[in-house]
Amino acid sequence: MEALKLDGVVKQFGEKTAVNKISLSVEPGEIYGLLGANGAGKTTTMRMVLGLIYPDDGKILYSGKPFNSELQQIMGYLPEERGLYPKVKVSDQIIYLARLRGMSSSDADKSLRYWLDRFDVPDYYNKKVEELSKGNQQKMGFIAAVVHKPRLLILDEAFSGLDPVNVELLKDTVRELRDQGTSILFSTHRMEHVEELCRHITIMDRSNTVVQGDIREIKKGYPREEVLLRTSSEVSGLETLPGVTGVQRQERGYLLTISEIAAAQRILQQAVGQSEVEHFEIKEPTLNQIFIKVVGGDSHE
Repeated sequence: MEALKLDGVVKQFGEKTAVNKISLSVEPGEIYGLLGANGAGKTTTMRMVLGLIYPDDGKILYSGKPFNSELQQIMGYLPEERGLYPKVKVSDQIIYLARLRGMSSSDADKSLRYWLDRFDVPDYYNKKVEELSKGNQQKMGFIAAVVHKPRLLILDEAFSGLDPVNVELLKDTVRELRDQGTSILFSTHRMEHVEELCRHITIMDRSNTVVQGDIREIKKGYPREEVLLRTSSEVSGLETLPGVTGVQRQERGYLLTISEIAAAQRILQQAVGQSEVEHFEIKEPTLNQIFIKVVGGDSHE
């Protein structure tokens, strides 16, 4: 049974429809990507899942059951606007938040110490949040979201503002939680993170669902429009080949845009006739390219 299921969910604020009949399901132990530009309806959807606001129509089910107060103990939330109090010690507030979620003080303390060790910052236990760097404040926010071992985790821009090392650390942690059976609803503007972590996605645009499904299947529905070519020496005449619409010289070869897949074979023949081909690839569209096609580049951050 799905850990989370939205069925025709609608939310209106006055005359404005913020979410229009969204349906999706998240399996146990799945990271599900919820994508969209600012104002698309993602945050409203997540707030409905958390029970902070109620849908005007449709159903939200948690392992087949409607929302109830006990769900607070099995849900975790990392909001885009980080919410820890700057002048309170890390241990005081994270243990307090865990107790609100139903943990005992001793279990909360044990879990907090585990996560501080996991992130290699055990000395933060007695530090005030304001004494930490922005990136480390964010890690404390992540710990606050998972300290009570939630079965359903909502992550809104979990990696924003982190350096590459800490992004990798958090990605590994999210995968671990998934492998332990946690269901994760994951929202971000960074499409490359979605490609790495998620199998199924929903892309929203202006309150509506515009793309939904398995990422691999979605990609099959979009044409391959780029060819990556690496050769041992220069290749001339590529831009004159039928179907080639652009040639971009790179340090170790060429990135070509094509209007038809048959052009790829012409490119390969041209290259083989003049040089040794070290690499030839007809690139599948990236999720970022698909996102821009369906939503439009002007609304994407």
